[in-house]
Amino acid sequence: MSELAIPHGALQSYVDKWLAVQPAQRVALAFVDPAKYPGHIALAALEQELLSAAYGIREPQVALGKLNWWAEELSGAAASGGRHPLTQVLFDDERAHAIPIERWLAPVLAAMTQLEEGTAADFPAQLATAGQLHGALATLETAWWYGDAAAAERAARVAVLSHLLYALRRLEDDAERDRLPLPMARLARYSLDRATLRQRSTARDEAIKAQLADLQSAWRESLRLPGPLSVFRALESRESERLLRRARGAGDPLDVLQKGGQGGFGAAFAAWRAARPWRASEAG
Repeated sequence: MSELAIPHGALQSYVDKWLAVQPAQRVALAFVDPAKYPGHIALAALEQELLSAAYGIREPQVALGKLNWWAEELSGAAASGGRHPLTQVLFDDERAHAIPIERWLAPVLAAMTQLEEGTAADFPAQLATAGQLHGALATLETAWWYGDAAAAERAARVAVLSHLLYALRRLEDDAERDRLPLPMARLARYSLDRATLRQRSTARDEAIKAQLADLQSAWRESLRLPGPLSVFRALESRESERLLRRARGAGDPLDVLQKGGQGGFGAAFAAWRAARPWRASEAG
């Protein structure tokens, strides 16, 4: 799908950036009609813009400047209609005006807070730290898709887990960053440091598999949490968990992670299943 049937042409480049990170979501667009639900697509692209600022910019002051701009943009969008193409699409929808401004700002403020944070002490600390930003994004997304009263606990947890898995895929690239994908306790347990993270070894393989085991256990626990998932979140969770399982059983788990998911018919079926309760909620 090279071009989306959205009545806001400037949106396309931001959607392309989102799909470059999550190519499986092209399948979901067959069930979330971009012409009918441009705001749903714009919100996903906005999430990617905020994550790119929070994690993709290595200079904290530059990232802070971009996030400050987004805070100003979202603060005034309800009154002005917005300046950015994504904001314009979002606040052209009555859903945006039904969501409190604090909920729009929460992800931006959380992203600012975590810019200077270093490597987490252990896996529970990773969950808590990542939960501030990714939980705020998932809460906003759940309110957009299902209304402000919908529970967002499950969406928040799978958003955190998908992020931690994606961070693990970038282990070698991010070995010099302040925040490492493996927590300090795990690095100490397997006698790993920044230099040894960049080279495959038995210790690194075992540390990655231990991290994957904790992630898989947390994914199982997330099934007991309340709240619906958006079609995009459900598909992301499904693809991430499948990738996790393949990596856990591989001789070189990082290689499997770096190659990414497989998509295919299973992804289409998962998107269809995720769309059914959402469409029922829309009809009701």
